[in-house]
Amino acid sequence: MLQTPRLTLREMVRDDLDFVAEMLSDPEVMQFYAKPYSREEARQWLERQLIRYAESGHGLWLVTETASQRPVGQVGLVDQQIEGHVETEIGYLIHRPYWRRGWAAEAAAACRDFGFAKRGRRQLIALIRPVNIPSQRVARKIGMSWHGRRVQHAAMEHQVYTIDRDDWGSMQSSGFHRSAGTTPH
Repeated sequence: MLQTPRLTLREMVRDDLDFVAEMLSDPEVMQFYAKPYSREEARQWLERQLIRYAESGHGLWLVTETASQRPVGQVGLVDQQIEGHVETEIGYLIHRPYWRRGWAAEAAAACRDFGFAKRGRRQLIALIRPVNIPSQRVARKIGMSWHGRRVQHAAMEHQVYTIDRDDWGSMQSSGFHRSAGTTPH
């Protein structure tokens, strides 16, 4: 679906459940969620992505390291109901053994580019818990900003990071992240 220099993003299939369940059951990976997920909850999570693909053409995609084809996480575009409106979120979750390699930002930048270039979105958001400093860093790396907006989502407070099409266009013309090769294919 999307390709970066190091990563491939593709729609998940039911055979990806073992990886998804392993990742979503890890307490460190899920530290900013309500709790780690059971295998059944992970199966339901995966099924929600399959429904999203069918209904909107996007959702969280499986991220694999291109060289090895090893799954490393999930990153994608998710339509969220926020304060009565649908907003498209860039969601990212990398499994703990693959942290600190820049893969979340690389995959999220590819999704950002896809959202603007291929889906025609005017704005993209990231819903980030105030205590989730690593995710805030990823959002800033891909050009997102927090302007003080907070919302309740999944019964927890989140900061809403945003980037709009004009800011993205300015980044593209200035060469921001161009060396990362995060253009959608």
